[in-house]
Amino acid sequence: MNEPIRIGSLYPGRIQPNSLAQAKPTGTAKPKDAKFEEMLQNRLLHFSNHAVKRLEQRGIQLHPEQLHQIESAIDNAAAKGAKDSLILLKDMALIVNVHNRTVVTAMDGNSMKDNVFTQIDSAIIIS
Repeated sequence: MNEPIRIGSLYPGRIQPNSLAQAKPTGTAKPKDAKFEEMLQNRLLHFSNHAVKRLEQRGIQLHPEQLHQIESAIDNAAAKGAKDSLILLKDMALIVNVHNRTVVTAMDGNSMKDNVFTQIDSAIIIS
């Protein structure tokens, strides 16, 4: 009576002891859906928390056409093998992690003056 209760001992005909270990999790997403979501994630532009704070602090507003230009610049940088890029767009500068498609920080024209940009391997100038 002091034996431990094991899976399958209460209802021996219904659950096999090893069946739970062999069970694979089932998700609602199909492999086709997963590929689409991965493709969508690769096309999006992300902003780090730090970048969002800098955009707000410096009053920088990005318009849809500028976002499209930034995405195109990231595509070009990725095609050249860039990892971390400086994107100069009119009177602002963005540091972007190309692999993650994430804007790491942002500066306006005044913040760029007399500034040294480090830890970048490429620069893209958008006119």
